Amino acid sequence: MTLTDEKYVLLTTYRKDGTPVSSPVWIVPLDGGKFGFTTSSGSGKYKRLRHTSRVTVQPSDVRGRLKPDTTSLNATAALVTGAELLDIESRVKKKYGVMTTITKFLGTVGGILKGKRIPHADVGVVITLS
Repeated sequence: MTLTDEKYVLLTTYRKDGTPVSSPVWIVPLDGGKFGFTTSSGSGKYKRLRHTSRVTVQPSDVRGRLKPDTTSLNATAALVTGAELLDIESRVKKKYGVMTTITKFLGTVGGILKGKRIPHADVGVVITLS
């Protein structure tokens, strides 16, 4: 199974007590057989990844429903900024196009309405399959 052509994967991160937390993310192929996505430094994913780099990924749809006949893959995740983040952002924009702008807008509006403004896609995550 390859993740290269997948539009979404279900990323599972782990809380400090070991409880798994899953959420669908966009994913782009990177050099060296790795994959990447962006997230907010205010997100739960970011907080959990700061604690442990252990993750699993599995192809899914936008709602996180797993694709039939796929399996969960063990992986490690590394938080990145700088040039690596810019590379991931560029690839995400190329793959997902106008949806990146729409998502940022909706996130900003939602943050204003909830009174919780968090940065949008200010951290990159590099996934290395085990």
